[in-house]
Amino acid sequence: MSDNKNRFKNIFNTTWGFFFLVIVLFCIKTYIVYQTKFTLGVKGSLQEFLLAVNPIPAALLTFGIALYFSGRLKYWLILIIDFIETTWIFANIVYYREFSDFLSMGIIKGSGNVQNNLGKSLMEIIHPTDFLVFIDIVILIALLVTKVIRVDTRPFKKYKALIITLGSLLLMWGEYGLASTDRSGLLTRSFDNNYIVKYLGLNEYAAFNAYQTQKESATRSHAKASDMDSVLKYLKHSRAKADPAYFGKLKNKNIIIIHLESFQQFLINYKVNGKEVTPNLNKFYKNNHTLSFDNFYHQVAQGKTSDAEMMLENSLYGLPQGSAMVTYGSQNTYQAAPALFDQMGYSTAAFHGDVPSFWNRDSTYKSWGYQYFFSSQYYKEKANYSVGYGLKDKIFFRDSANYLQRLPQPFYTKLITLTNHYPYILDKENVSFPATKTGDKTVDPYVQTAHYLDQAFGEFLSYLKKTGLYKDSAIVLYGDHYGISNNHRPAIAQLLHKKSVNSYDLAQFQKVPFMIHSPNLKGGIRHTYGGEIDVLPTLLHLVGDKNNNTIQFGTDLLSKKHDQTVAFRDGDFVTPKYTKVGSSVYLTKTGKEITPNKKQTEEIDSVQNHVTTELSLSDRVIYGDLLRFYTPSGFKKVDKKDFTYQYTKAMKNLADAQKNKPTSIMAENNDKSTLKDYKTDAPELK
Repeated sequence: MSDNKNRFKNIFNTTWGFFFLVIVLFCIKTYIVYQTKFTLGVKGSLQEFLLAVNPIPAALLTFGIALYFSGRLKYWLILIIDFIETTWIFANIVYYREFSDFLSMGIIKGSGNVQNNLGKSLMEIIHPTDFLVFIDIVILIALLVTKVIRVDTRPFKKYKALIITLGSLLLMWGEYGLASTDRSGLLTRSFDNNYIVKYLGLNEYAAFNAYQTQKESATRSHAKASDMDSVLKYLKHSRAKADPAYFGKLKNKNIIIIHLESFQQFLINYKVNGKEVTPNLNKFYKNNHTLSFDNFYHQVAQGKTSDAEMMLENSLYGLPQGSAMVTYGSQNTYQAAPALFDQMGYSTAAFHGDVPSFWNRDSTYKSWGYQYFFSSQYYKEKANYSVGYGLKDKIFFRDSANYLQRLPQPFYTKLITLTNHYPYILDKENVSFPATKTGDKTVDPYVQTAHYLDQAFGEFLSYLKKTGLYKDSAIVLYGDHYGISNNHRPAIAQLLHKKSVNSYDLAQFQKVPFMIHSPNLKGGIRHTYGGEIDVLPTLLHLVGDKNNNTIQFGTDLLSKKHDQTVAFRDGDFVTPKYTKVGSSVYLTKTGKEITPNKKQTEEIDSVQNHVTTELSLSDRVIYGDLLRFYTPSGFKKVDKKDFTYQYTKAMKNLADAQKNKPTSIMAENNDKSTLKDYKTDAPELK
């Protein structure tokens, strides 16, 4: 028995033994992370097998690098590689918990533009158990330091290291071949990172993503004017003519867009303990002069809010990885809403109670043609004025009115709210609504911050009515993306009063509000299917612009020719007839999962081809910066040098604009402030 024990122990005192011990421990913990930290949608024995073995090839390849070195160095290199690999796993655990996706090169490259506020919610996202991924490294170091495992300093044959390397590559090839039998076109057609990780692994995903990022950079440098031909040909056949009953109904009206942070459609008319979560928004939603859409979906990916803004103001999709605003906001040419409205005689401004660099807004907004960007540097800041990602909504709306009243009319504006942002923090003196009781600490306070947002909106609406802006404006509200990610299934089921939720339920859960209100509009709740990509063409038709020449992938929601296919960034889609999630297909009206017959398969394949084509063409426009080659008739390209958001200079420009065009609310009020008409119960301001 003692001899067997010594022989077993001596195995780990060799380079081979220690190397394979590290590999086994690493692969076991990776598999545990797959099963406990990610929601990969594994189905069937083949997928289960691939999930279990996919860490092995990459681990052999990366850890095998250390085997080319001699003595103690190879041991420390194995541990260093283990630490780097584990840190990558840890980072993805944290990121996935919030974004239901994996880190990409686009996100990492743009981290400097978004990291300012990451620390504010990081401690809310990290769980103590996340650090357990490092436990094997701690144990291995302890075993080496105490000499329970001794370092084998004997030379390790280089040909053996080469065998490990070649063997790992062979295993990767076999793994990919096996995966392709279950998921054809895994690396050529998939828009979903979950599939790549599920079939191939985190390391392979990272390598593929790095390749894609490099490919994208090369695409721009090789793009040429003729690349626009396929885009123009596609759009020529996909445009939808305006409904004559609505075309020009908002001509010369101010456009006030209110960006409802993380606000989902289910909140409308939702009650907790018999109380409405959003009474002001509910009333607005049902108003006879509000066009409300109850089948409107967010279509964001990793860029989340920035993706929503990209679609809202450009009718271009966000990217499959990273944020287009961060990576391409500064360098690309756009035909964005601010520029279009500016060239129609509107003043244009964005309002946001956070630092201007967040999501690269201070640079991107110049590319889009915003004349003014009122960011955190324009607002009075006190310690209790902010929560989470910036100014509390009641204070933000009140202080934004100071600049709104100075804008020459008509104006195009966007106000980005923040309080209803993960992790849904609100100080006690502002909490006036009961939390839900799902038992999920992330989900339960969501209705409290949503209620606060609703109160802030009600106060802002009252101000618009008192100053006369209400009758001269169109008020547009939209939810930018989900507030509760699909990782909270048990809580979602409770919120929806269901025993459980499936993929169909989660797809429908991606609905967000979209409303357009003006006193002269014939309103009503529309059941038309659409998404954020459709907002810009809808607004342009309402203000009387035919937008026949601009590059927009959405269509007017009010048009009889509107395309009711809602494309999601991962290639899934919803139509009035079908909801496709991964390989599953449901009937949209009933939620029943089907095995498509021949006719249904043809219909679904046709829609899928349409979705894939549209996403690919939009990506081509952004990756290649193709709009630099195409200027629509009557449109003037934006020159970023025309804009400054530096406080002193911007305020001087605003003062000059008021003199040259005295049509602002202040000008109409004999240059007196209207802020006395703004009433808020924000306790911080008392």
